[in-house]
Amino acid sequence: MGLKNPISHGYVYFLTMTVVDWVDVFTRPVYRQEIVKSLRFCQDRKGLELYAWVLMSNHIHILASAAEGYHLADIIRDFKKYTSKTITDLILTEPESRRKWMLNQFEFSGRFDRKITNFRFWQAGNEAKEIHTNDFLFQKLHYIHDNPVRAEIVEFPEEYLYSSARNYAGKKGLLDVIVL
Repeated sequence: MGLKNPISHGYVYFLTMTVVDWVDVFTRPVYRQEIVKSLRFCQDRKGLELYAWVLMSNHIHILASAAEGYHLADIIRDFKKYTSKTITDLILTEPESRRKWMLNQFEFSGRFDRKITNFRFWQAGNEAKEIHTNDFLFQKLHYIHDNPVRAEIVEFPEEYLYSSARNYAGKKGLLDVIVL
């Protein structure tokens, strides 16, 4: 996805998807739930193999690969396209005190891109980092799970609901993951 960090088939990747201008969209449950629902759909229907994830207020980190016969770049493209549309639709229809400001940010971000019809929700790219060593893999796994701790949202990673740290601590997470 993108020339800077292309995604090759057959590897696990550390990916970061960020809302344009770092807008804190995912402070409302309805938007967070849409992300979880969309990731689950990608797991069930699009071949997403998810090893770790965390959803923060304005970005998501995942460790993922694609099942045989699928391409991770296609999965991420479809995920971003779908969630961009559904979340902006939710902003338009759900009670949202920041509606005008957020939609203005998204509209301005997509204004000069011919591929964008109304709003750009996600920043371009996904900062794909190919995993080649176990050291790098576990560094990124801990980075993902420690995000809410560093942000002082929780004291321990497994306390954060929107993360796979729960799965790694032996608790039921919101999404099934392949525990490493």
